[in-house]
Amino acid sequence: MSGFLLYEQSGAVVTLTMNAPQVRNALTGNTAVDEFVAAIERINADASVRVMILTGAGTVFSSGGNVKDMKRFTTDAATPQQIAQWYRGGIQRLPLAMQRLEVPSIAAVNGPAVGAGCDLACMCDMRIASSAASFAESFIRVGLIPGDGGAWLLPRVVGLSKAMEMSFTGDAVKADEALAAGLVSRVVAPEALLSEARALAARIARNPGQTLRFTKRLLREGQQQRLDSLLELAAALQVIAHKTPAHAEAVNAFIEKREPEFGDV
Repeated sequence: MSGFLLYEQSGAVVTLTMNAPQVRNALTGNTAVDEFVAAIERINADASVRVMILTGAGTVFSSGGNVKDMKRFTTDAATPQQIAQWYRGGIQRLPLAMQRLEVPSIAAVNGPAVGAGCDLACMCDMRIASSAASFAESFIRVGLIPGDGGAWLLPRVVGLSKAMEMSFTGDAVKADEALAAGLVSRVVAPEALLSEARALAARIARNPGQTLRFTKRLLREGQQQRLDSLLELAAALQVIAHKTPAHAEAVNAFIEKREPEFGDV
């Protein structure tokens, strides 16, 4: 895959790199959304993939929407219907696609994550930040609302009060404050960012792939469903898990007091 996203696979880990540093890895006015959708479909269809890492080339993770490209919406020629359809057929496809991603995802945030870039980090399951990173839910600064799902995503990561503070002020949150708010799980030196992300990915990827996908599905569904409904889904998925070669290998390894060897299971 070429263009906005670089797609690289090493073993069970896929690394997606936003590779448009000349526009600060902006997510609109280009092919970014189409490429994300295609990459996620590719990952979901490949049983060998167990973890995805997302990062940005250059000094910025993502500047979010291309504000210069939005200039056209301020003219009389842009109808309300056209603008709404641009969102539905464009940036709003990104959170829906990320929600469909079946494997655990890690955002390795190398620099500023602004607007939709901040929300993209929140679309990932885990976030590791470089000490050079910052996060800004900055739509208010350009007279807009978070049209890409940020009002749904951010409160689930940092809580409602902090999400409101970030959304109402548009102020950037530095890496150490992001750590204190739970927006990221750790802050590392810039040169250590990808090695830390890969080490975490390796610890995840040593577990059985199908069970990782089931576990992620349960965690995601648990954000929306009632407990009784989630338990029903858990029972159904657990039936399948009990019959997998990975579970049999894990049980045998436990009994034989050795490390399990999951291989491709």
